[in-house]
Amino acid sequence: MIPWELIDSAQAPGGGELRLYRRGREYSIQVDGNELMNSRVHGSEEALADLACARIADRACPRILIGGMGMGYTTAAALHRLGADGRVVVAELVPSVVEWNRGPLADLAGYPLDDGRVTVQEKDVALVLRSEQQAYDAILLDVDNGPEAMTRRGNAWLYGRAGLEAAYAALRPAGVLAVWSAGPDRAFTERLRLAGFGVSEVRAPARGKEQGGRQHTIWLAARGS
Repeated sequence: MIPWELIDSAQAPGGGELRLYRRGREYSIQVDGNELMNSRVHGSEEALADLACARIADRACPRILIGGMGMGYTTAAALHRLGADGRVVVAELVPSVVEWNRGPLADLAGYPLDDGRVTVQEKDVALVLRSEQQAYDAILLDVDNGPEAMTRRGNAWLYGRAGLEAAYAALRPAGVLAVWSAGPDRAFTERLRLAGFGVSEVRAPARGKEQGGRQHTIWLAARGS
């Protein structure tokens, strides 16, 4: 078997080290020995965008915020579902992850950052949520490992009551908050409801519709009109 090759590393805010590995055409991003994402397993990241964009398909000039860049698959899927008048803002806290997506990872998802509809903000998505009111038709969160907030303690704010209320305020009427997680979390479902959202929960195959294996959780939380 081809061994993993370390391509680059970056300090993760709040501690820990992100490492980008390559093995042939396969890429992996890990933090402290735990794999966060792998280029062979991105079906649920694409489903995150597909499910959210389906909810806003009838809107003119839709605007989407994506928290967490990953390997670009969610951004690419959103662009595929949006028309020419759609706009995507990607908030990514770690500058090196943006560099990786413009460099060695760029072709994996079809160079989504080269699309003129995309704007990248190198900042915590929490800051974006706090600063904007009724600005987005959909907000997609793929930050950390989901509500568990495994890699950065500060990420827990996003999944707590204050963060969910900020997301609610940043959505336009009848907008949708879509949240990716490695697994289910009943307490998080209840927090979404307490924040005023109408909630549905979907299980999405990690490797996509045509393949088996483990499944991830996606919450679709609708703001009222």
